[in-house]
Amino acid sequence: QVQLIESGGGLVQAGGSLRLSCAASGRTFSSIAMGWFRQAPGKEREFVGCISRSGSITVYADSVKGRFTISRDNAKNTVYLQMDSLKPEDTAVSYCAADTSPSFPLASSGPIGSRYDYWGQGTQVTVSS
Repeated sequence: QVQLIESGGGLVQAGGSLRLSCAASGRTFSSIAMGWFRQAPGKEREFVGCISRSGSITVYADSVKGRFTISRDNAKNTVYLQMDSLKPEDTAVSYCAADTSPSFPLASSGPIGSRYDYWGQGTQVTVSS
């Protein structure tokens, strides 16, 4: 019902920046809470951040807080992940995900991957030292 397409990944040196985009289609985008997750080779998927339906609330993992920023443009059906001050440990495949029935508080529900109904194919982020 919801198709998600990530873009914007690539190779960047430590300290640099990347901006990821996730375009959604299939239903009313403004009714969907969106999350970002990432998975490094051989490691479990981890929560990065999420954003409420209106964009008024954002939640971040401690490991990225202060460096990453999530935003959304409901008119464009797109959510963004701005990544600054990148570190080699940020190297991972980044995924956007859609929660079609979000619950609150978002700080409790947003980091739970099993809550999300749809996932994108992922985009590779590689940070070199």
